Amino acid sequence: MTTRADPQDRPTIFQNLPADLPRLISVGRLDFNTEGLLLLTNDGALARLLELPQTGWLRRYRVRAHGSVTQEQLDGLREGITVEGIHYGPIEAALERVQGTNLWLTFAIREGKHREVRNVLGHLGLVVTRLIRVSFGPFQLGELATGAVEEVRTRVLREQLGERLVERSGADFTTPPAPPPRPEKKEPTRSGDHSAAARKRKASTSHSWRAHEQDRPGKKLRRKFHGSRRDDQKPREAATAKPRAALLTDRKGRRVLVERFGQQPPPEEAPARKTRHTPRRRPSPPRRPRRRDR
Repeated sequence: MTTRADPQDRPTIFQNLPADLPRLISVGRLDFNTEGLLLLTNDGALARLLELPQTGWLRRYRVRAHGSVTQEQLDGLREGITVEGIHYGPIEAALERVQGTNLWLTFAIREGKHREVRNVLGHLGLVVTRLIRVSFGPFQLGELATGAVEEVRTRVLREQLGERLVERSGADFTTPPAPPPRPEKKEPTRSGDHSAAARKRKASTSHSWRAHEQDRPGKKLRRKFHGSRRDDQKPREAATAKPRAALLTDRKGRRVLVERFGQQPPPEEAPARKTRHTPRRRPSPPRRPRRRDR
C-alpha cells in the first residue's frame, strides 16, 4: 500500500524502505493491485507539483486484460471519455499482442485519476488482470528489481525537471544532501542468555578499567582476591633461590642427578632400616664314637 498506515494492517512501501533514508513522500500513488515505478521525495512541494495534471508528465502502463478490443476502439480514447459521470482526458492506447482470450496493451495518461486505467478499460468490456507502471515523466522503470530503491542525483533531477519546474517548485538544488546516519553496531549476544544481567551487560558499552582516559574514574578500582595471590612473597623468594643438586631414582632403579629450584623442603626422618630375621638353628646332637671291630 502507498500509505503510512493501513487500517487493515496490509504491508506498506514505507515499511520496506532502507532504514538510512530520510522521511519520504510518494509522488502520486499506486493501487494495491498495481506494480511498477513509484517516485519518492523528501520535498512535499515538489511532490505536489509533479503529480498535478498541469505539469503534463506522461505516465505509461503495460496492461494485461481479459476480453477483446480493437485498435479502432482504443483510438477513440484520444479525445477523452466520460465514464459514470467522470470525464477522463486524452488517452494514448495501443494493442501489442493477443494471447487467446488475453491481450497486452500500452496505456498512457496525463491525469492519473483514481483507478483511471481500470475504469476506462472496464467501460470497453475488458477486465484488467495485471497493471504495471513503466514510466513517470522522464523516469523509466528499466531493469530496476522488485523492491529496489535507486537514488536520482541532484544534477540529473534538475536537468529532467527543467528551469520552469525548478522555479515553480521552490526546491533548493544547491545544498548537498545530508549524509545518511551511521548504523548502530549491535553487540552479539550469547545464545539463550535472556536474563536481566545479560540485558544490563548489553546496554553497557564499556567497563571502568577499559574506558577512555576522559571516562575513567578518578579513584582507581581495586579488585578483591580470595585465597592466595599470584604476586605473593613466597613465590618471589622461590624464584630467586639458588638451584641445588639432588639424586632421584627412576623406575628402573637408576639414579639421576637433577637440579632443584625453590625452597628446600624440611628434612624428613629416615625410615628405620629393616633387618633381616635369621632363624635360630638348633644345635646338632653329639656324634657317637664309632665302634671298632675286634
